[in-house]
Amino acid sequence: MSVQQSYIAHFDLDAFFVSVERILNPSLESKPLIIGGSKDRGVVSTCSYEARKFGIHSAMPMSRAHLLCPNGIFMKGSSGQYSKFSQWVTDIIAAKAPLFEKASIDEFYIDLTGMDRFFDPLKWTIDLRNEIMEITRLPISFGLASNRMVAKIATNVAKPNGYIHVLPGKEKEFLAPLQVGSIPGVGEHTLKKMHELGILFIKDLAAYPLHLLELNFGSYGASLARKANGESDAEVYTSYDAKSVSTEHTFFENVDDLTFLENSLLKMSEKLGYELRRDQKSSKCIAVKLRYPDFETHTKQISIHPTSFDDEIFNAAKQLFHQLYDVKKKIRLLGVRCSDLTSSSVQTNIFENKIQKSNLYSAIDDVKSRFGKNLLGKAGIKKS
Repeated sequence: MSVQQSYIAHFDLDAFFVSVERILNPSLESKPLIIGGSKDRGVVSTCSYEARKFGIHSAMPMSRAHLLCPNGIFMKGSSGQYSKFSQWVTDIIAAKAPLFEKASIDEFYIDLTGMDRFFDPLKWTIDLRNEIMEITRLPISFGLASNRMVAKIATNVAKPNGYIHVLPGKEKEFLAPLQVGSIPGVGEHTLKKMHELGILFIKDLAAYPLHLLELNFGSYGASLARKANGESDAEVYTSYDAKSVSTEHTFFENVDDLTFLENSLLKMSEKLGYELRRDQKSSKCIAVKLRYPDFETHTKQISIHPTSFDDEIFNAAKQLFHQLYDVKKKIRLLGVRCSDLTSSSVQTNIFENKIQKSNLYSAIDDVKSRFGKNLLGKAGIKKS
């Protein structure tokens, strides 16, 4: 019995925020446009290809972007419009695609497996791309391949505003000349170590002995070898619910007051707990992010029992914060993220009255829903 050929398309809206701003204001066309926070304390969210020629990239401090491109156009952006355009694209895809996943505000995966019995998958994907561009006027790129990893890499190669079809059986050949940093999930630390080992291109990674990869990268070594050969088992998920909820705050002034920082964590935990309960979700992973004045950024996460309770989120966040924080430094930004979300209800524990706690939070949420979510909050942490 023959194995059914898989077809996965990956769509990515090119410089999405920039594209939306240019539709709203055509005078911004062909100009170096940088979208992000304030000049003194913000970071670049996204920028146009014209701005990238000056060396500007996402997550760069806005102050640095101003130095590199003093004549650029700097904007804070229109988040409401971005959501509107994203939903517009989502609706078009949902009306056409048999199975799709919204991976982010500007990124989609579509599983076309089995459609080749009725349609040409490439032509179908081109037609969908053309429809999105004609209706929304947004530029969009796609990669079509036998799995989502290769499709995503193909999209990145196809940008801006293009497409690539990697034929079945040609995955390794397509990947070979690309730099190893093209592989999704390869972070700075792994990339640096690869370069130290002389692994610069994906073909180098594919040829590297497996036992040496496992020696240098542990269990991740085998995964890297499979990726270098164009293999991926990741599926397209029909649900496109958010994979995480997060909040962060850049302080007006750099802060080293522990009580103030813990109170900030508490407020963030309350906000995230409320959002989780509203969406009937629980989180199994809590992460804390902090950034120092020199933009050195650290994150740390911990797995926990599924929860949507403010106090449990805060306790985990506080623990992570104290593991990360260098008390000799001030903090510029602080954030909390809840991920690995599940729809399952919070498990009860014979040593804790979860039902009573759940009822308490339900009452608090009811008041917040009726009179505003900022009306109620826990008392601040007092200085010892």
